[in-house]
Order: sequence, then C-alpha cells, then structure tokens
Amino acid sequence: MRSTIWKLLPGVALTAALACAARWLHGVPAISGISALMLAIFLGMAVGNTAGVPAAMQSGIRFSMRRLLRLAIVLLGFQISLRQILQVGGPGFLIVLATLVCTFLFTVWLGRRLGVDPKVAELIAAGTSICGASAIVAANTVTEADDEAVTYSIAIITALGTASILLYPLAAAAMGMPSPAYGLWTGASIHEIAQVVAAAFQGGSVSAQYGAISKLSRVMLLAPVVFTLGYLAARRRSSAEGARARVPVPWFLLGFLAMIAVNSLGVVPAAWTARLVTANQFLLAAALAAMGLETSLRKLRAAGMRPFLLGGGAWCFISILSLALIRAFYW
Repeated sequence: MRSTIWKLLPGVALTAALACAARWLHGVPAISGISALMLAIFLGMAVGNTAGVPAAMQSGIRFSMRRLLRLAIVLLGFQISLRQILQVGGPGFLIVLATLVCTFLFTVWLGRRLGVDPKVAELIAAGTSICGASAIVAANTVTEADDEAVTYSIAIITALGTASILLYPLAAAAMGMPSPAYGLWTGASIHEIAQVVAAAFQGGSVSAQYGAISKLSRVMLLAPVVFTLGYLAARRRSSAEGARARVPVPWFLLGFLAMIAVNSLGVVPAAWTARLVTANQFLLAAALAAMGLETSLRKLRAAGMRPFLLGGGAWCFISILSLALIRAFYW
C-alpha cells in the first residue's frame, strides 16, 4: 500500500497543484468569466504540450482521471435534494425532462448527419442536455472516447454556455418574460450550473431561485442518461465484435444517487454539505487538469469544425425548444 501511494503521489500532486492554480485564477477579475474547470484543462494542456510529463507521474495522472473523477461525481449528489426538485413543480419538471430527452436524441441524430464520431456526439449530447463538463466526464466513463474528444466537447459546451449568459437576459427583456419563467428557461437549457446562476441572477432573486432549482433537477437525471449511454456502448461493441457485450454498470452513479438521498434526509449539517460541495469542485478540477495533461493539441486540430457545428446546433435546439415549452405550458 505504501509503495502504491508513493507511486501515485507525484502525478496526483501535479493535478492538485493545477487545480489550486485554476481556482486561484478563477478569482482574478479579468478572467473570472472562465470557469475553474475550463482553466484546469487549459493549464494541463499548457504543461502537457510544452514541458511534457515525466513517466513517474503517469500513474498518478491516470488515478486522477479515473478514481478522483468518480469520487467527484459521487459528491455532486450533495448539491441536490428531492425537496428542491419538488419546488420546480410538476409542469416545470416535465418541461425539464422533455427538453433533456429531446435535446439528447436530436444531438445524436444531428451528429450522424454531420458525420461526427458517435462517441463525440454522445458526449456533446450529454453536456448540452444535462450539466456541461460534469456530464461529459461522467458519460465518458462508459462511452470511452479519447481525451482529445472530451477536452474538445468541454470547450464547446463552455463557450456556448458563456454566450447564453450574455444573450438570455437580452432575449428575456425583449420578450417581457416573467421572472419564474425566465428562471426556468435558464435552468432548463443553459449548460453549466455556474452559467445558469450567472444568467438567472440578471433577472432578479426569483428567477435565480427558479433557475438554480430547475438546473439541479436536470443534474439529478445524470444517472439514467449515463446508464443509457452504457447500454448504447455495449450495443456498439456487440456489433463490432459479433458477440453480446456486457452492459457496463458505473457503480459510482449509485453513490451519486445515494448522496442525493442522504442530502434529502438532511442528516448532514449544512456546514459539512458546503465543504463536500467545495471538495467536489476541487476533485473535478484535478481530474480535468489530468485530462488536459493527456490532451494533444495536434489531435484537437485534426478534429475539425464538425463537433463545434454539432454543439452549436444542439445549443440552438435546447434554447428554442425549452422556450417554446415554457411559453405553451408555463408562462
């Protein structure tokens, strides 16, 4: 055990240092608009594509990309409770659910039409329909795309979600949207939790509350989507190998659901819940820094513009569909 720890320590220390640097940079006013998770990827890519990574650090980097990532997804459950989901109401939750399912299916279909690799299309579909970077890295545990595909997908989702922060308030003001409807729109369609909060707060405290709660109800649906992706991945392997492949069971998602249940029961003090949420963000940043260290810029350039066009199409679809459903059934 001691030898294993010493073997992992250098790589884990590097990813932790990059995560700390990313969180510090996120606090710098000039670049605070870029999420700490995206900054962690950028820092990892900068180090990996310039100085390189010694062989002694590879084991720790792989540990961060896999084990620490799974732990981060488990702790994500402490951001959600069933009480919050109920506050959205039946119509609100059905709008979120319908938007998620339709966006996911549309993105996968559009990916086929554009000739995008099915694994990349599924990552972009998960990131757009659920919760951005967290959904992408969780989905990749069963999709098993390469690191460049994950990095490219996260970059696309982050860029388009940032555009939503700027455009959604302008659109809502032009349409005269009431605060609850605007909050639900942001939560049902914008990619990252932080992006939802940033956009929803521009409509006032009521829209911020509706945005955060509806967004968390989307995050709760992460588990069934990833299980579905595991089934699709098994079908692909069965077709390629000519034999029935076993459907992967991402056990860490059961931990994610268990943490939602624990948080819903209120047995963990609020102060500890806040610490666990902070730990979730740090572990996720470390995992994405590790992914950046393993990402080749040359392979990213080779991916071309089709994944970006796919992400843009999915972004337009989820924005318009959620708005139409809210206008028809909620506003």
